Amino acid sequence: MLTARTVARETLSFDETPLPALTPGHALVEIHAVSLCGTDLHIFEDDFPTDLPLVQGHEMAGIIRDADTVGGLQVGDRVAIDPVVACGTCRACRIGRDNVCQNLSVLGCYEDGGFVEVLSVPVDRLCPVPDDLPLEVAAVGEPASISLQAVSRAEPAAGETALVLGCGPIGLLAALGLSERGVTVVAADTDPDRVALARTFGAAHAFEVGREFPDAGQRATLDALTEGAGPEIVIEATGVPASLENAIRLIAPAGRIVQVGISSRSVGLKIKDLTDKEIDLRGSRNSRRLIPEGLAMLARHPEAADALLTHRFPFSRLAEAFHTMSDRTIPTGKILILMPAAQAVTS
Repeated sequence: MLTARTVARETLSFDETPLPALTPGHALVEIHAVSLCGTDLHIFEDDFPTDLPLVQGHEMAGIIRDADTVGGLQVGDRVAIDPVVACGTCRACRIGRDNVCQNLSVLGCYEDGGFVEVLSVPVDRLCPVPDDLPLEVAAVGEPASISLQAVSRAEPAAGETALVLGCGPIGLLAALGLSERGVTVVAADTDPDRVALARTFGAAHAFEVGREFPDAGQRATLDALTEGAGPEIVIEATGVPASLENAIRLIAPAGRIVQVGISSRSVGLKIKDLTDKEIDLRGSRNSRRLIPEGLAMLARHPEAADALLTHRFPFSRLAEAFHTMSDRTIPTGKILILMPAAQAVTS
């Protein structure tokens, strides 16, 4: 089978490799589609704490071709793959939080992933794709689950107001998840094209962030929605330190801030910023097996899924896809890589 490895900074090697052997508790999945995210780009640019060479690809979907045992699934079923590899024995795993396993690994990030024609996957990490959801869209089930984990961490209640900072795919999908739960969503981003998308994802208001945020008009909107208290929920999906500082400043007393955007940078805040309003500041990582919920949400909102998928590349043009993603002059949502099996179906 054909396998793509990232062997050095911005360097791919396409090689013929043996098909994986079927092992107990695993299935062989013919990969049809893989979508790219910011982590993939960091790995490609060798700016991520993992070792190269590596077969990338952690947002993926395909068809079961063989299995030792498939439980409620069958050979031939369409599936999305949960890439989390947890030890099952550490404290986090024992309390049902395997998304933050002490010995966590992730296919395509810390060990070989989906840029292969056939991948061996533990059966319990296979998620059936709804009949009315295209298989290529199912690759986005993984980032949808990341967003829904952040929504879950926020503990939203109908009638509340949430501010989503960052209208990239994770922020937009979080907005969609919040709006489905009866929350009034205000979305904000520096990119006007992304701001324009926010209403498709359930945002009642969408703000373009300028030098001063919020400006007088945006502040008036937030005050009107929240009786001047501020939003009960903020989802911070940019990873920009100033954005988290804004979240702390804007959140309502006793509000919940969920940090899902990733960064290694430091944030400037005073301890009093947390205690004065008794803020809940919560991190969010991966998801607690929420891919099925993410797939169902995408199936309910095909217009949002279509808006999210801005580019499609064949497997042979994977390097071009990465370079498109890195080019800040090209507006991109999710970039899909169509694997040889998918191309064979459409040709």
